[in-house]
Parts: sequence; C-alpha cells; structure tokens
Amino acid sequence: SCGAVRGMAAVGEERRDPERAGGCEHYRRGCLLRAPCCGKLYPCRLCHDGAEEHRLDRFRVAEVQCTRCRLLQKVQQRCQGCGSLFGEYYCDVCHLFDRDRQQYHCQHCGICRIGPKEDFFHCAKCNLCLSLSLQGKHKCIENVSRQDCPICLEDIHTSRVEARVLPCGHLLHKTCYEEMLKEGYRCPLCMHSALDMRRYWRQLDDEVAQTPMPTEYQNMMVEILCNDCNSRSTVQFHLLGMKCTNCESYNTAQDGKSKQPVE
Repeated sequence: SCGAVRGMAAVGEERRDPERAGGCEHYRRGCLLRAPCCGKLYPCRLCHDGAEEHRLDRFRVAEVQCTRCRLLQKVQQRCQGCGSLFGEYYCDVCHLFDRDRQQYHCQHCGICRIGPKEDFFHCAKCNLCLSLSLQGKHKCIENVSRQDCPICLEDIHTSRVEARVLPCGHLLHKTCYEEMLKEGYRCPLCMHSALDMRRYWRQLDDEVAQTPMPTEYQNMMVEILCNDCNSRSTVQFHLLGMKCTNCESYNTAQDGKSKQPVE
C-alpha cells in the first residue's frame, strides 16, 4: 500500500481568509517580507513569486514590515515598535511566520515541516522526513524528494501539497496521485503497481480461465517482462493478460517475439 508522507508537505499548504486571519491566502502572519531581490514588500515568498518574474530567497530575507504599525525593522518574531506578534510559529532560518501547527525545522531537509516532530523521522538516503509508520517499511531512493513530481513536473521537496510515497519508492503529489488512479494503477516512472493488486489479479485469473483463446492462438507462447518484480518468463499468450510466473502479477508486458510450438 502507499504511504502518506505528511511531513513532506512544507509548511503553509492550507488556504485561509487573509482579512479574517491576517497575512495572505498561504500563511497567517502579522508582517510583510521585504524581498532582498527587488526590495518590494509581500506577505510571503509565494505571493512574491506569483507576481514577479523571479523567486524570493527566503533565507536572505533581512527585513519585515509590521502590518499594524508599518514599522520596517530587522526580521524577528515580535514588532519592536508595537510589540505585536508576527507569528505564533517563527523560524529564524526559513524566516517563516505562521500560526502554530506544531511545525519544526528539519536541518537535513533545510526547511520547515508540519509536525509534530516526534511523529516523523528523516530518512538519510531518501533525504526527506517521513512518517514513523514508514520507518523500515519503505523502499529508499537516493534524494527522491529532490526530483520533480513526474505528473505535474513541479517541485516536491518544498511543495505545500502533501506527497505520497509509492511502494516502488517514488513520490507524487497527493493530488496528482489521486488523478493518476482515475486512469491507471502504475507508477508513471517505473510502471510498478502503485496499489495492492492481488485481489484484482485473482479476479483476472477467473476471467482468463473462462475466456478461451481462438484456435490459432491457443499454442502461442510469448516472453514477458514483469513490471512488479522485473522477472522474465515464457507464458501462454492471452488477450486479457499474461501472468508473471514469479510473483503472479498481471502487470506485465510482452518482451520479445511470440513462439509457436511445433506440433
């Protein structure tokens, strides 16, 4: 089964009413960031990046403006003029202000994650934070989160959208994963089954048994490659599917020419 990488959602994925909560649609905060690149004031880096043709480097932000008293000051959690709190949560590395959602800064990821911290661990090989429920139960792929989502081609590591880790170890945005399941069941990168298909394979066994092939195909043998276990085998050709002799998956593809036995 696929695991939810809740820690893979960078802080700030929820949308909110900026007039009611303070801040913008991305974060609840009481200050504006002064962009070190262009000097303009924006509620957050995402608002900046959506309006400008360049990106704001969150780590280089040095000044903020209080939205209450308008004082421009060095970046800090409280206004030095009126004392208002800019954010219940504040990270002096990411310069992230937001309401408290048990966020934590992961030194290895290099950014803040939604917690609580004790529910997650950082996988050194995958180079990302994963739920403790996946510790020792996921397939590691080196620096997997540094790859773009193979469906939308957008960044996963710093994305505000929750990610899913597939049994093969690859990552997709949760929304992209849900869209993928409307069209198929396989990882778009390696074609490995993204779901536990064993019940469906047993149903397909019955359908194959009840659907005899035409006479000209009954003795045709083909070589297949299994996308789930990577084994090769020679099996009888069938239009509904050809089962791997190693893992019994029907997630296979014909690999080579057909062979007609000599009668």
